[in-house]
Amino acid sequence: MDFGELITAMVTPFDSKYRLDLESAKKLMQHLVDNGSESILLSGTTGESPTLTDSEKFELFELGVDFLKNKAKVIAGTGSNDTAHSIKLSKQAEKRGVDCLLCVTPYYNKPGQEGLMQHFKSIALAVSIPVIIYNVPSRTACNISSKTAIELSKIENIIGIKEASSDFRQIAEEIRDSRPGFLIYSGNDGDTLPMLSLGAYGVISVASHVVGKEIRKMIRSFKEGNIKEASRLHSWLLDIFYGIFITTNPVPIKTALNLSGISAGPPRLPLYSMNDSELTAFKKILEKYSLI
Repeated sequence: MDFGELITAMVTPFDSKYRLDLESAKKLMQHLVDNGSESILLSGTTGESPTLTDSEKFELFELGVDFLKNKAKVIAGTGSNDTAHSIKLSKQAEKRGVDCLLCVTPYYNKPGQEGLMQHFKSIALAVSIPVIIYNVPSRTACNISSKTAIELSKIENIIGIKEASSDFRQIAEEIRDSRPGFLIYSGNDGDTLPMLSLGAYGVISVASHVVGKEIRKMIRSFKEGNIKEASRLHSWLLDIFYGIFITTNPVPIKTALNLSGISAGPPRLPLYSMNDSELTAFKKILEKYSLI
């Protein structure tokens, strides 16, 4: 199953009372499809998974499967720092018809490499659909080593890894030594072009909420051999790639969507709106890209 080169880790829209806004979620899904997203990840970090209840996650998965049918693949974020809970979420997501799972490295409890191996293996063996593992040490304080990722690639339905470590030696080793067909996705928009040069497949993106067509063009330009154009686009997109992390994700990207007329609502506590100085600086970046 092909999940494409551009996957968007979608924000979860809330209304003014911080409830799920499913109508806005449908409109956002359509916007993402129209702007180049080939698959959409629901209830990832950008989707504020730590503050979504299980029932809210299932509502999102059901909505995505229903609304995105024949439009884009649905990837469900079902990882947690509790293997048993991750398995429960994964089975329920599979039951609801999602196409793939994204499972983050356990956070806070900091398992060793063998613990990571058994965690991801247990999840993968509990379902029959594809699984992408997610390495984001800046969030979890826990890194999947290249040796562990390579070993996990031998499990048939673990089809790839979202790499947000920015450790290019580790990433290169994973690309070199993982089983053929194992997909390496950039987990940081700013790392996408450098990772493509090492042999990565695509990106699981945040910036694609607002510059999806440009990211898709950058990837296509690189893969078609137009390195100069890919490099130009990468350089031009740098300010938005890094500007959306002016404060904790997804606060800035939700702000960008709201300011550009696409309803995303507020973040849930403990995340909070941007302060005045952050917002002023961020608006200048959005103006550069004609987003407001």
